[in-house]
Amino acid sequence: MTTPSMSGPLAANGNPTHFTAGPLGTWYLTGAVSVLGFMQDNYLPGDDAGQVDLDNAQVFLQKTDGVVQGFVQAGWYSLPSLGFPYVKSSYDWDDFYGPVPVAFLKIVPNSTWSFEVGKLPTLIGDEYTFSYENMNIMRGLLWGQEPAISRGAQLNYSQGPISASLSWNDGLYSDHYSWISGSVAWTIDSADTLTVVGGGNTETVYTNTIVSPATLNNEDIINLIYTRTQGAWTISPYFQYTSIPSSAATPSASTTGIALLVNYSCDAKGPMAGFSLPWRLEYISTSGSANVLYGPGSSAWTATITPTYQFNIFYLRAEYSFVSASNFAAGDAFGSSGNKRHQDRLAFEAGVLF
Repeated sequence: MTTPSMSGPLAANGNPTHFTAGPLGTWYLTGAVSVLGFMQDNYLPGDDAGQVDLDNAQVFLQKTDGVVQGFVQAGWYSLPSLGFPYVKSSYDWDDFYGPVPVAFLKIVPNSTWSFEVGKLPTLIGDEYTFSYENMNIMRGLLWGQEPAISRGAQLNYSQGPISASLSWNDGLYSDHYSWISGSVAWTIDSADTLTVVGGGNTETVYTNTIVSPATLNNEDIINLIYTRTQGAWTISPYFQYTSIPSSAATPSASTTGIALLVNYSCDAKGPMAGFSLPWRLEYISTSGSANVLYGPGSSAWTATITPTYQFNIFYLRAEYSFVSASNFAAGDAFGSSGNKRHQDRLAFEAGVLF
């Protein structure tokens, strides 16, 4: 299945459950169930030193052929990310994207063009929304500046080495349909791909919620993503820049970030078959008057390593991550008083991709 998208090393079930619904064609039923646990130091008020949670309990129903296709994703989920408090999956329906976070209808008239409408995964960034889609359990700080899921419409084009998408949507789930985002990917050869992604709001939006903060609602964002896959290695460096203009909704700010995502997968026929070692490095700096990280003008870097083992549909992974903040505002960093510079986390995730 191509949806949900997965960057590896985890792989979806290669023999998914499917059924024929008469004139409605063949449908596939898959899903993800996982348990997350972690310990951390210098945790923020409202967070805990350690937690265990059902971070995914989702089913996916999709049709992948014919002119009319579709996808529905439903269930429990959490969105763990570095450097910020963890919100349990039992709260995410209200605070985030509801019990059906992704659902869309897709019209595919030919192999070149397609059109989607509904609740769509964002085009922006090099990390996806849900933990099993990514190399690491916890998403990084660059992901925290990006849209995750948007409501809207998207036109897709694919011809030869070029694929492109253009979307009109509500950005960070603001319910104001004023965002435009797009991507162009060039498959240079069998190993290398270069992608340019951008998006931004065409008007000032005043929505300000956990999932849809006013600062990020009104940003312009651009990514430059390069991916090389060769043998056991996947290497993906990417650059990100965001700009928030001064308005009645928010003061101005900008961020500049770089990240390196790397995975090494052991030989599928060797004694370490099923094991892989993904890791990520990030740096992000901010400027301006708005607080989009750990206070105006703050910066941070992160390091994450996630040893992973998958056997058929079952997987287990551990993770160590480290975040270090600089130039932070008093009370906006880590610890009970928000004045600690660093945070360490040890995490595990055990799951099934059925």
